[in-house]
Amino acid sequence: MNTAEPRRRRWPRSVRARTALAVAAAVTVALAAMGWWLHHDVYRQSTQIARDQALAPLLALVDQVREGVVPSPRSAVPYEIVATGRRTAVASGGGMEASTPGSRHVLPAPPPLSGPVDTGSGWYYTQHHIRVPERRDDGLAGGFDPAGGTYPVLSTDIWAGELSSGQAAALGVAPDATLRVHVVVLPDTAEAITDTIDVLLLRAGLVSLVLISAVTHLTVRVALRPVEAIRAATASVTASDPTERVTVPATGHEITALATTINTTLQRLDEAAARQRRFVADAAHELRSPLTALLASLEVALAYPERTDWPGAVTTAARQTRRLQSLTEDLLLLARLDAHAPTADGGSVDLAALASRLVERYDLPDGPVTLATDTTERAYVSGDAGDLGRLLRNLVDNAARHATNRVRVTVRNQGEEVVLSVHDDGPGIPDEKSEHVFERFVRLDDARSRDRGGTGLGLPIARELAHRHRGTLFLVPSDVGACFELRLPRAPAPVDA
Repeated sequence: MNTAEPRRRRWPRSVRARTALAVAAAVTVALAAMGWWLHHDVYRQSTQIARDQALAPLLALVDQVREGVVPSPRSAVPYEIVATGRRTAVASGGGMEASTPGSRHVLPAPPPLSGPVDTGSGWYYTQHHIRVPERRDDGLAGGFDPAGGTYPVLSTDIWAGELSSGQAAALGVAPDATLRVHVVVLPDTAEAITDTIDVLLLRAGLVSLVLISAVTHLTVRVALRPVEAIRAATASVTASDPTERVTVPATGHEITALATTINTTLQRLDEAAARQRRFVADAAHELRSPLTALLASLEVALAYPERTDWPGAVTTAARQTRRLQSLTEDLLLLARLDAHAPTADGGSVDLAALASRLVERYDLPDGPVTLATDTTERAYVSGDAGDLGRLLRNLVDNAARHATNRVRVTVRNQGEEVVLSVHDDGPGIPDEKSEHVFERFVRLDDARSRDRGGTGLGLPIARELAHRHRGTLFLVPSDVGACFELRLPRAPAPVDA
């Protein structure tokens, strides 16, 4: 029975769609923040304008009261005039007038004054946010019903003692009463303007969001066209045809750097594949030579057993077998060096002592070659003693095969490095081939030919081991013979040294 996989949330996989969604989300947040700020700022400014517009009616009402005239209830703004000692309003209008005569005033009465208000300029007003209480006796006339709401209210006080007795009587207040003129600032205009702005902002925001998302999607699509071309070109690269390269855009942006990097990588892969093919071919050729010689000697011995020099045939077979063994070990070591990390970990190794032991125990081939070492002090390096010993042996083997009379190994401390030199007095190596000898399965002509016993892997292995120990190995100029110089970072001496 097949178990249905749980449904996963599907997100767009396209970079274009993801980028457009990300930009849309960022724009939405930005527009929402901007809309919130605009909403409150427009409302604040609209309220301020409404308050400024309420000052003129307030001033007109004050002038009428000072003249002893009861203002008309017909007003563009809600107002109420209250006085001390009165239960009902002196006057009200703009929707604040009571529907039933004799009803209580809505807005609070002022505290009693004992004289004119000293303002210095002759005019003042105060602004308070007042909650209009609900009336229990009756409602308000007109369509405006502020009951239960809180509104900005502009107020100013007038002492009735400033008026004549006839003016006070016309207003219906005592001669020593205090009057307060209230003008309510209506929020309707501010709210209407804010609502209109909100609708406009919402429409503009939606249109902007759609346009920005579409433009982002199109821009990313155009920008990724070179990437698609690079992908198509890279997909056509095969092992049989690794020479394909991607087209580098002339725009000079990040995609140009990507194309250049891909081409560089493809070039390195092409060169690595070529080296691998060449290495396999050379290895097959090197293995075929001793196998062919070994098989030929054995077949001849088997074909003519009574005329075969069996000790000589066995000696030849053993020599070819040793050559096969040496070549196989070198190939395995190269494979290990290619597969492992580029640095070798280990303790401190005295390179001078290692070189001295190698020279003392080295089995020189038949001939007049002498091997000597020149070490004056201890020279410690970090690494694996076995790998370093193999490196030194390869250098000494190469020098001993081509030396005429002498091979000298020198070890010295030089600053922060340990320098080891292996110098032979053979025919030497031309300068133009100083790097060629470090290639695998490479042997130079004449004096450095195959009949001298090398496999063509000793120097490449030595250089790989030097690199693994963070060192260098080069052929340095020499007046006589060939001189190989190894430089390794100097290490502190061990505690028990």
